[in-house]
Amino acid sequence: MTRETYRKMTGYFLQDEKKVRRIILANRLLTGIVFVSYPLYLISLLLKRDTLLPQAVLVPAVSFVVVTLFRKIVNEPRPYEKYDLPPVIDKDAGGKSFPSRHVFSVFVIAITVFVRNPVAGCILAMIGIMIAVIRVIGGVHTVWDVTAGAAVGILSGVIGYYMLPYQGF
Repeated sequence: MTRETYRKMTGYFLQDEKKVRRIILANRLLTGIVFVSYPLYLISLLLKRDTLLPQAVLVPAVSFVVVTLFRKIVNEPRPYEKYDLPPVIDKDAGGKSFPSRHVFSVFVIAITVFVRNPVAGCILAMIGIMIAVIRVIGGVHTVWDVTAGAAVGILSGVIGYYMLPYQGF
């Protein structure tokens, strides 16, 4: 992404306050759906006494910590920092753009849910794609940031649920 591409993309939204509000609302709403559905899913596993529960907590949690530490070490600047242009989605934080933790989280949660409910997992993955687009057009991530976030989230889930044998606790 070049400075000019970023300027045109965010400028389209920044020129109209209604568009800015819609992007911010969509970002909050979609993120909220995911982060409400995950604890509800964990509660459902608990009520069913599903042996997947510990893994459904640990895989996303451990992966989240690893991604957070990686972002801190890499400390990739955000597009609005690189290009010195205002983002559509206000963000106080500097750096730590790669990979997108929002997108990573949605996809590792989508895989977590997919293990027991493939339809709901696919719905969450579609929401993840929408969040990825919003984070890019909102000016807080690059396409590379969100693509890496999705890939790492999917990979974490696949390794955590399908490649590591689970014996239960």
